[in-house]
Amino acid sequence: MQRKAYVPGVVALLAALLAGCTGGSEEGGSTDNSNPGRPGTSTAAAQPGKYTTLPEACGVVSRSTLDSLLPGIKQLTDETQRTTAYAGEATLTYDTDRKVGCRWKVESTNATDHLLVDFERVVSYDNAVSDDSQAETLFAQQVTAADLPVPVPSTTATPSGSATTAATATTTSPSPSSSASPSASLSASPSASSTLTPADLQPRLLDDLGDEAFVDDALSSSGSTAKQRTVTVAFRTSNVIVTIEYEEQPATVGVVPDSKEMQDKARKLAAQLADSLAG
Repeated sequence: MQRKAYVPGVVALLAALLAGCTGGSEEGGSTDNSNPGRPGTSTAAAQPGKYTTLPEACGVVSRSTLDSLLPGIKQLTDETQRTTAYAGEATLTYDTDRKVGCRWKVESTNATDHLLVDFERVVSYDNAVSDDSQAETLFAQQVTAADLPVPVPSTTATPSGSATTAATATTTSPSPSSSASPSASLSASPSASSTLTPADLQPRLLDDLGDEAFVDDALSSSGSTAKQRTVTVAFRTSNVIVTIEYEEQPATVGVVPDSKEMQDKARKLAAQLADSLAG
């Protein structure tokens, strides 16, 4: 008696099983379980930052600005030395798409001035975190490291010695002669340097520069040499963080670099850099 062949039936059954296993992919769904709450779908990647490149750091500061921050440049009589001073020196970096910087150092008859400009383009490697959010986190860490005084209402003395409430005066419109930013409307809490730096020039957050910004102001405490002042202005715009460090050490012991003048110059440069990034 001849046996019946059942092979075609087995083949058909296997084909049906295989079709059931691969049916999900034929409909274009995802099976990577990237979003457990929605089977067959994937999580959308976070938005990339606005900036994909960085400027050439040593060429972003104009000569007129360098003349203002580094007055010793104009005192250089040798043309080669002056050209070198304007050119600056690029900081060491291993990825110019992510981080660039430039520094200048010039001596004059009155002081030695240093300037550092640093650009960092932040890129998030987490699909759930945008470049801007990552930059915001890193900038918050920079603010924390600066250890800015906590702004609080305070009572200050008038030139005649009578007391006046700073909170009342600073919450109203500033006088035309005031150079403090709106963010400095509340004076900083007392600190060791408060006797050397007016309250409205204390380290503080700024609200008129980029997405967020701050200014720091530190005076060296060494008594054996001329005091060096370092003013730092840092700001974030989208996924780029810019840091400016401006230092001055007078040639004469006992001379203290002017806080307001240095802050004004550093903040003016920061505003120019912010405008150049904005295009």
